[in-house]
Amino acid sequence: MLQDVALGERSLADYTHLVGRGLIEEIRQLAEPLAGKRVLHVSATGFGGGVSEILYTMVPLMRDVGLDAHWRVILGREEFFNVTKLMHNSLQGDPQAITDQQWEVFEAYHAMNAQSLDDDWDAIVVHDPQPAAMRAIAADRSRIWIWRCHIDLSTPNKETLARLLPLLREYDETIWHLEQYVPAGMDGDARIIPPAIDPLSPKNMALSPEDAAFVCKQFGIDVERPLICQVSRFDPWKDPMGVIDAFRLVRAELPEVQLALVGSMATDDPEGWEFFHETFSYADGDPDIKILNNLNNVGAIEVNAFQSQAVAGNVGGIPLQIIDGETGYLISSPDEAADRALRVLRDPALAKRLGRAGKERARELFLTPRLLRDWLRLFGEIEL
Repeated sequence: MLQDVALGERSLADYTHLVGRGLIEEIRQLAEPLAGKRVLHVSATGFGGGVSEILYTMVPLMRDVGLDAHWRVILGREEFFNVTKLMHNSLQGDPQAITDQQWEVFEAYHAMNAQSLDDDWDAIVVHDPQPAAMRAIAADRSRIWIWRCHIDLSTPNKETLARLLPLLREYDETIWHLEQYVPAGMDGDARIIPPAIDPLSPKNMALSPEDAAFVCKQFGIDVERPLICQVSRFDPWKDPMGVIDAFRLVRAELPEVQLALVGSMATDDPEGWEFFHETFSYADGDPDIKILNNLNNVGAIEVNAFQSQAVAGNVGGIPLQIIDGETGYLISSPDEAADRALRVLRDPALAKRLGRAGKERARELFLTPRLLRDWLRLFGEIEL
């Protein structure tokens, strides 16, 4: 039942001008003893989220440096993904826990997916909670099992975490974005590997001001007026309604400002449509609030254009990537978001300074080749 994800090709050499020859050579050296090793990545969906964005680049790059790397997604019906979405929310603090009946659905779909898993892998990397039971059901299918967590489990619903922890403890390695994301109760060492973006993907590659402006105009955005933009899934943890509140506070002082909320609807997120419609209702027909998703023909190029035109992008940010006041701003409320947005909108020099500093920090620490190097280091250390 596991479905292969069709992938294009990537060349590590194409990144040399961005990350430097030293890192590229280090990656080649780390990859040499791993040539031919079979690595399978397993995730819940092939599009519509950060995990898929990472894997669309990472798996082809692993192939380019000599690994026999693959990516497959688990299959399930709505009843399964309703459970996994509840699990996803609960592990981030939602008070609703998973019932015994829902847990049985979770395990039943894992058993069905595991039937199609062949058994000659050197390593299987399971991404996030949705496929987390694969190791318990199909342990003999791989020599090494790794669980990669892409969400914050520092303040989980304790009941849900208690049911998940026994599954996680069976993995040979667990990988986390940040030390503080690791929940209490994890046995053994948790490895920290920060995420990364692909600077050559359509979403992140350089786009001329003219091209960015042309794309934005197609969606009713006035490129002569300032734009606030958030790019994320539509779920409570991204708080799009809080962004609307912040926008309204900003507009009270700068009436010309606009807002674009750009999200991606994923196959493993049946709750996303409900929250999308709640956000749409909360906007109350405001013509200066554009609420868009991948089913409105908003893809990677369009997201790139919106972010290129936005003065203040991605309200909130990740503490690992943003140094508050130096490479951007970190906020914890709509009031704070409005205040920081006003600072940037009123001071173009500040906006330029933060933007340049943020871009350089991303170039140094958060581009895909660095993430590839970290994976190869891990594979070498565990003697893949």
